[in-house]
Amino acid sequence: MTIYCDGSSLGNGRDAARAASVALLGYQGIWRAFGTYLGQATNQQAEIAAAALGLEALKEPCRVAVHTDSRYVIETMKGNLRRKTNHDWWKRLDEAAARHQIDWQWSQGHVGHVIQEAADKAARKIAALGHVEPAVLQDAVDKIGVIEPEEDTDLF
Repeated sequence: MTIYCDGSSLGNGRDAARAASVALLGYQGIWRAFGTYLGQATNQQAEIAAAALGLEALKEPCRVAVHTDSRYVIETMKGNLRRKTNHDWWKRLDEAAARHQIDWQWSQGHVGHVIQEAADKAARKIAALGHVEPAVLQDAVDKIGVIEPEEDTDLF
């Protein structure tokens, strides 16, 4: 199982901030998109929520590679950074991660990686809209491409 996730906060740190998170889950060439509008949240909070969103979408325990362009999420989940803030957000991610075997992978953002860019664009669009629009999530999946399933995709 593979998850690419990204969060976006338009107006990060300001009173009118609008944040959203997106997770793209892939299994044997099949991709599904999950998104949430977070309202007034920071970019760091949106990044944490994106990883949690992807893991929460899994129906059973999995071995999963989680890719994010957030070094904050990667280094914190690997135990290299202390959690000084965002405790409720980290709690959500910890709970989502608890039943899975996770390989946390940093993926450089904004360099043309198709899947990472699809997650980023969808998160920014949802933040701008102020709600999740199914067409935005479908567009993210369409950008990746869909391959016919080889096996059942009941994992997510």
